[in-house]
Amino acid sequence: MILVIEMLYTSLENKKIKDMKKLNTKKYRDKTGLFLVEGEHLVLEAYKTGYLKELILEQDALLPLNVPISYVTNDILHTITELETPPHIMAICQKKESEHLGNHILMLDDIQDPGNLGTIIRSAVAFHIDTIILGLGCADLYNSKTIRASQGMLFHINILRQDLKECIEQLKQKDYHIMGTKVTHGKNIKDVAKTEKSVIIMGNEGNGVSEEILDLCDTYLYIPCNEVCESLNVGVATSIILYELDK
Repeated sequence: MILVIEMLYTSLENKKIKDMKKLNTKKYRDKTGLFLVEGEHLVLEAYKTGYLKELILEQDALLPLNVPISYVTNDILHTITELETPPHIMAICQKKESEHLGNHILMLDDIQDPGNLGTIIRSAVAFHIDTIILGLGCADLYNSKTIRASQGMLFHINILRQDLKECIEQLKQKDYHIMGTKVTHGKNIKDVAKTEKSVIIMGNEGNGVSEEILDLCDTYLYIPCNEVCESLNVGVATSIILYELDK
């Protein structure tokens, strides 16, 4: 059982408060292995999965969780938050540790927009992906926009960051079927058979999957669309593909 320690902070100059604010930078998140979440829903998702380290509550706010609590003033919340209007409830969380890959893997090649990344994470959980592998050029998993767009689903799925070429070569040796999205010379997603061990690769918002990654694929996929629509948002496209292959 955790001994709940409660502290009240009122000074913006307090080192603890300055350290909280620094968690809005990737450099400090990487250094500490910690990150912030904002709002009751995200805080509860972190708590349910064991990643919540410390609650940050505005004075007089209540959330009965068995973790250390830092009470802060509204001025401090405005200093810490990245939102225009800060919620009354925030938390410091521990970064996730990677786990077993599983049979169904989603790879992301250079996804740049944190909102797209969060949306993709949410869909991956909905459609039973075991692991998401982020390429080295992808947006930061712990960016506040990524976290909010995922609606807390990042706490419910295994997520790694690796060199995709090296990873694909290793997975091929383990009999994973590698599928990359490509508009030309691809197979209609409705005609793709579900395999026991599969990897789906989604690409950059503007350029799609890189040629060097496509060269390693066993199958190319595409979503048939009305010809007047040039392309789909990568979050939308990923959701459609994951839904079709989850059937």
